[in-house]
Amino acid sequence: MALPDFLVIGAPKAGTTALHAALARHPDLHLSEVKEPKFFLTDGAPPTRGGPGDAQTYREHVWRQDDYEKLFASAPPGALRGESTPFYLYDRAAQRRIRELIPKARLIAVLRDPVERAHSNWTHLWSAGLEPIDDVVRACQEEDRRIDAGWAAFWHYVRLGRYGGQLEHLFGLFPREQVLVFRYRELLERPAPTLDRICSFLDVEPGVLTEVPRENVTVHPGRTMRHRVLSRVLRTGVAAGAALPGDLSGRVTTPLERALQRNGPSRRPLTWEQRQALIPLFEDDVKRLEEVTGEDFGDWLEPKAASGGRVGARPSGQHQARNGRPRSR
Repeated sequence: MALPDFLVIGAPKAGTTALHAALARHPDLHLSEVKEPKFFLTDGAPPTRGGPGDAQTYREHVWRQDDYEKLFASAPPGALRGESTPFYLYDRAAQRRIRELIPKARLIAVLRDPVERAHSNWTHLWSAGLEPIDDVVRACQEEDRRIDAGWAAFWHYVRLGRYGGQLEHLFGLFPREQVLVFRYRELLERPAPTLDRICSFLDVEPGVLTEVPRENVTVHPGRTMRHRVLSRVLRTGVAAGAALPGDLSGRVTTPLERALQRNGPSRRPLTWEQRQALIPLFEDDVKRLEEVTGEDFGDWLEPKAASGGRVGARPSGQHQARNGRPRSR
């Protein structure tokens, strides 16, 4: 069977696309041409309904095992086969399916500051015209309702970033030596040694890869009448396209997506007020993550992003506190 030897399992919006492209350059690694096949997310055919755009995404699933194995059939002799689906870390059932089919697989998890990750996730869908709520905090407040309505995992802005519970479950299925966990900011700030660390984990030659390709920067269309109108038309087109065969749905919506993002400004950073509102949603899980990994992630509960850059101006007369809340001077 041509099955993968390793998987990049998460998290979404944590550099997995760029990492996939970087690893594909190593002569001893064969990465699937389909970056995100999502094979282990379902046991059989994927759903057909969900939130805006979900039906089109489900069509992209490589869910038949024969088709999945074809992704790796052209691997050179001796090369390690791999793929990258960043929802495997989040999905407990996917973890179990991986354990059943490829129990010896090595797993790579990239963790990003969960508040920054949620904001990047929301920006992605807002920019695409699929997210109808123009504020990340209010969008996160809709998460439980959306989950109850069957919206796909990419809409789970908060739960996707609760890595403590995800890794705890994963470590109950796989030996820790089969799992490599590191921070997204390591890819950004120290790409060469981070890639060497990954290569050593995979038992292929280090020193071959030195850089991570630049990721596409998501634009951030403003809250304008044009954006509201185009987004509404796009969501209507997506809903109608769900009933179309083949790639006709994309032909309906792609021109609208391009129009939405044309000449759009770069992604806006989080304000401190937004970050302050979202931090409490992750506090308990960050503590759990620290217990599971034995590492300190306390900076994720502070005003600064994991990258160390500012995420927005602090209110004047205040400075940072260890628990992520402002206190008076």
